[in-house]
Amino acid sequence: MAALGKIRSRGAWLIIIIGLGLFAFIAEEAVRSCNGIKGEASQNIGEVLGEKVNVQEFQKMVEEFQNVNKIMSQRDNFTEDEMNQFRDQVWQQMVTNKVLERDAAKVGLAVTEDELNEVLKEGTNPMLVQSPFVNQQTGRFDVNALKQFLDGYNKAKASNSPELEQMQSFYDYWLFMEKTLRTQILGQKYQSLLASCVLSNKVEAKLAFKDENEEADVQLASLPYSSVKDADIKVSDEDLKAKYEELKPLFMQSVETRDIKYVDYQILPSVADRNAINKNMTALQAQLASAADPAQVVSKSGSIISYLGLPVSSKAYVAYPDIAGRIDSLAVGTTGVIENKADNTLNIIRVMSKVQLPDSVQIRQIQVAGATVEQSRQKADSIQKALAGGANFEEIAKRYAQTGEKTWFTNAYETATTISPENRQYVEAVLNGEVNAVQNLALSQGNVILQVLDKRAVSSKTLAAVIKKPIEFSNDTRSAAFNKFSEYVAKGTTIEELEKNAAKYGYKVQSQNNIATTVHNVVGIRSTREALKWIFDAKTGDVSPLYECGNNDHFMVVALTNIHPQGYRSWDDAEVKEMLKREVMKDKKAAQLMAKLKGVTNIAGAQAKGAKVSALNQVTFSAPAFVQETGSVEPALSGAIAATQAGKFSKNPVKGESGVYTFQVVKKAQRAGSKYDEAKMMQQCEQANLQHVGGFMQDLVLKAQVVDKRYLFF
Repeated sequence: MAALGKIRSRGAWLIIIIGLGLFAFIAEEAVRSCNGIKGEASQNIGEVLGEKVNVQEFQKMVEEFQNVNKIMSQRDNFTEDEMNQFRDQVWQQMVTNKVLERDAAKVGLAVTEDELNEVLKEGTNPMLVQSPFVNQQTGRFDVNALKQFLDGYNKAKASNSPELEQMQSFYDYWLFMEKTLRTQILGQKYQSLLASCVLSNKVEAKLAFKDENEEADVQLASLPYSSVKDADIKVSDEDLKAKYEELKPLFMQSVETRDIKYVDYQILPSVADRNAINKNMTALQAQLASAADPAQVVSKSGSIISYLGLPVSSKAYVAYPDIAGRIDSLAVGTTGVIENKADNTLNIIRVMSKVQLPDSVQIRQIQVAGATVEQSRQKADSIQKALAGGANFEEIAKRYAQTGEKTWFTNAYETATTISPENRQYVEAVLNGEVNAVQNLALSQGNVILQVLDKRAVSSKTLAAVIKKPIEFSNDTRSAAFNKFSEYVAKGTTIEELEKNAAKYGYKVQSQNNIATTVHNVVGIRSTREALKWIFDAKTGDVSPLYECGNNDHFMVVALTNIHPQGYRSWDDAEVKEMLKREVMKDKKAAQLMAKLKGVTNIAGAQAKGAKVSALNQVTFSAPAFVQETGSVEPALSGAIAATQAGKFSKNPVKGESGVYTFQVVKKAQRAGSKYDEAKMMQQCEQANLQHVGGFMQDLVLKAQVVDKRYLFF
């Protein structure tokens, strides 16, 4: 009881303590929850139809697409620009797929297994023809080859076969293809449904034929807008606002964009830097000219072109146009140091020899391996003797679990960046081997019995060593440039200060408007993702820190000057205002010129008012007329001519894109050789109408509330 009394006496304090404890517990859970939400939000790369897209999900799709391209192009690596293209393609396809699937589901459209199998059986889809499952004899997709592969993959997976790893990339490739095919089929069904809603009729067909084939010859009188001085036209804000309401749909933007001012400084080599590399290249030229083994000199020089030690065609230097364009014309010997301003390099070329070699060689071979190198040699010798005695090549190959089939060896080796001594030995044996002769190549891992069967496309090839070195700036030059730019940025805390100090430091402030999150870098300079992230996180008037970007050869500072939210741009936006001003001036100039032509009833009267007269022939309604005097295509003029009878003068002046016009229709006639085909014209009208609604996917995407935040991650 005493204890209860103490509790009661301190009840208020206990309530406060317990309340604080509960608050702390709740606050802790709230913080955890908020952190979880923030963590989840930090992984969102965007939204489509209100559904968040996780960066890991997107990256997985990019990797799938990358793997497909590896198989298709037979390449293992891609450039930064190529990877950006992959990400763009995957993002666009993902958005399209999500939007299409949602809308197709509303009308009950789906792709069945039977429909997919039918496409596979037909095998005519362009995607299938490009797949690895193509019959080499027919050049067509072979569904049986696909089934055999899938069956083999499932067996390898069940038995955990060593072949599984090799088959996995092709299996993933097929899964991607299948998914893409389903989406393609769904899109075709959706478009077919839409097409069935677009019809034509006989009246429309007859009018369309007339519009295409009724040609008019006219005498045209033109008064260009340029004949009225801009200074004589007064434009008020009320004029601009009225024109804005008329053209408002043109100023709708689907995504937020931002405007910036920036200073980009590229570090260039100093005179001292150029002198140093010239001195180094002069020494290398002497070494290369006298070297018994050019490979060592080229390797130590740091050349960006490796030495293969094999004769190659000029096509091997396709990435270096200056070398490719020069190599064939060079005689045996060593050039001096050559500067190429296009890629900012110094170059030395030593030509060792010129030979005639085939681009394609048909070969067959037997790989021979033994428990020891000596055993391999003995087996190879016995095979060579047997073949020399008339033994069948393919029969011997079968004894060693090989086919010995004929294959074509091409000049793909020419584009290799490096080649091992043994691979060089093999290529030389193929290129230089006599037709039908059998060679016994002794390699470190065994022997190869090689027979050359045919040679084709013999051309001139050059054995050359090339030293190509960029003219680079030194560390001292970079440090001096960094210190100077850092000082400039430190003094430029506002846009006004950046602009004021730029000339003093020798920099130039530039502008870039309407930057969207879909770009991969700032003003086309590599490695500017951090600057891009800053731009979309900054407030108007903010100035960024210094960014080191490019290929470690650029310094940049950015200032945010304007933000254009998603939606309609306002009438007083600088770009909108300029466009409105042009349109208002055109309207007012047109009004003056049309008033000038008021009461004119013939071409002579228009010419007396200062109009330029010319002949305009074969004008049709469906093809807008081009007027030489104003340098402009004029759709309104074509319409007015079509509505005017032969022999008549235009009732009213026509306001065009670049001037005001009046005309006399000299004659009208049906185009020579044209003949009305009602069924054909109705079909043509349906196709034209379908094109008008062909942008349905773009409309669906615009309504899907797409949010793109890829710039935060890539």
